[in-house]
Amino acid sequence: MCGNARKEPSPGPKATSVTSRLCRSRRSVNVVRMFDSFIILVAAVFLLAGFIKGVLGLGLPTVSMGLLAVTMQPSRALAIVIVPAVVTNIWQTFGGPHLLDIIRRLWPLMIGTVVGIWLNAGMLTGPSARYGSIVLGALLVSYAIVGLSQFSFTVARRDEKWIGGIVGVITGMVSAATGVQVIPSMPYMQAIGMEKDELVQALGVFFTVATVALGFSLTGAGLLNASTAWPGAVAMAASFAGMFTGQSVRSRMQPDVFRRWFLIGMIFLGLYLAGSAVFKVFAS
Repeated sequence: MCGNARKEPSPGPKATSVTSRLCRSRRSVNVVRMFDSFIILVAAVFLLAGFIKGVLGLGLPTVSMGLLAVTMQPSRALAIVIVPAVVTNIWQTFGGPHLLDIIRRLWPLMIGTVVGIWLNAGMLTGPSARYGSIVLGALLVSYAIVGLSQFSFTVARRDEKWIGGIVGVITGMVSAATGVQVIPSMPYMQAIGMEKDELVQALGVFFTVATVALGFSLTGAGLLNASTAWPGAVAMAASFAGMFTGQSVRSRMQPDVFRRWFLIGMIFLGLYLAGSAVFKVFAS
């Protein structure tokens, strides 16, 4: 019998052949069922994440990483997130007329982020990878608290370049450890006084650069391979479906109310991720 450790009389050659085929067939059915449930999970997560991005202009990597990390290692989750994040951010990058101005203002932030990702490369796959969910959970809670408190500060135009470079390095190091790039880059971009439409486009430009840099880091670590192609394709299709749905309902809902409940949800998700990861570390 399949996986039976009990010693029994040896069957004849024909019986052994039939048993082997049955075992292989049973394993194949189990793999297909697991794969189907996994693809359904990926589609549901990215449909929700895309919807939030369509309403707010951000949140796809943050939401998808947080939800996928409940069932898998952050490094594996990030390998699925990369492609839809890059494609949707490229689409957002060219969705306005401010591209050249954004590049002139944000180039220190973007270069600093690339440097930070390079400095912290391997955090998701090295010995510290077991703590990735703890860091990710803490980051989600911090991001939500900052958003709910509406804490704000301003950065003078003359100080943008050196502060942007420092913020970029910190953002890159955090991103290399968690796959999320919103802290502290998001508060910084709000602090330099961009208009609403310009800020939405700036988020697309910055996240495109940061996600591509992170993608190169994952490729070097062997995480981006053929096994992530099909989940990535499903994730991308679901992301665009969610985005178009979110954009269509944006004018008919109150974004501030939606954002508040979204951030509250991020707090609970972050606490769950960090708490369950801490429990696993101490239990191991």
